[in-house]
Amino acid sequence: MTATVSFTIDSPLGPRTATVAYERKGAGEPLLLLHGIGHHLQAWHPVTDVLAGQYDVIAVDLPGFGASQPLPASVPYDLATVAEALGALCAALGVDRPHVAGNSLGGLLALEMGRTGLARSVTALSPAGFWTEGERRYAFATLRAMRAGARALPRPALERLSRSAAGRAALTGSIYAAPGRRAPEAVVAETLALRGATGFEQTLAAGGSVRFTEDVPGLPVTIAWGSHDRLLLRRQGVRAKHTVPGARLVRLPGCGHVPMHDDPALVSRVVLDTARRATPAVI
Repeated sequence: MTATVSFTIDSPLGPRTATVAYERKGAGEPLLLLHGIGHHLQAWHPVTDVLAGQYDVIAVDLPGFGASQPLPASVPYDLATVAEALGALCAALGVDRPHVAGNSLGGLLALEMGRTGLARSVTALSPAGFWTEGERRYAFATLRAMRAGARALPRPALERLSRSAAGRAALTGSIYAAPGRRAPEAVVAETLALRGATGFEQTLAAGGSVRFTEDVPGLPVTIAWGSHDRLLLRRQGVRAKHTVPGARLVRLPGCGHVPMHDDPALVSRVVLDTARRATPAVI
């Protein structure tokens, strides 16, 4: 069940309050799950039950997405600020250095949390930030087109489209390898999440200059890429491996950009294998 938590973050004008929605289940070491731009925490639903069998799973709506409030007006949506905000969120929830798994934007944030000492292991699924300028422009143009389509479609038309495999492919084919297998209600919900994402434009603007160029030493890192990723092309995984040489690079056969729906069992295994490689935290 979704809950909310409020916490204090720094801003150029002093401390401000952020409010984030999250779902929490399971027991054990904490595992934080981060979605991509325009998505919501429900992106992780296909794997949360499996992960919660071994970990205290916390899936969050990033600030400005899903049911979370946007960041306060004076707070930027840049990588460092949002990663620090997630650290403050964890502190508010009584969590110290969780395992972090993220997809796309969430994968980039997971790597930044690992780099700055806020995570004990990192699983990054098709993380942003390893693109060439041409690849970034292509990805951003695709995202803007998806956003424009989501905002232009009246709700009745969206629901009609979601009832057919062809309609679901038209709505979500850029991010799933098998969009026709998605449940109609899930497609409607994530399209509405994309439509209503108050942090979309600011996050995209902040991401225009982002390149992840530093190593993430001292903790287990897995970078995984879907073989059918149409948004962030899989060759970016090779660049990610060169940037983070100690990372394990894993291919996800038959998966698209959001692999949790295309192969939940495989994604669960990758996340669990990474978390198990971490040194147990000292309590």
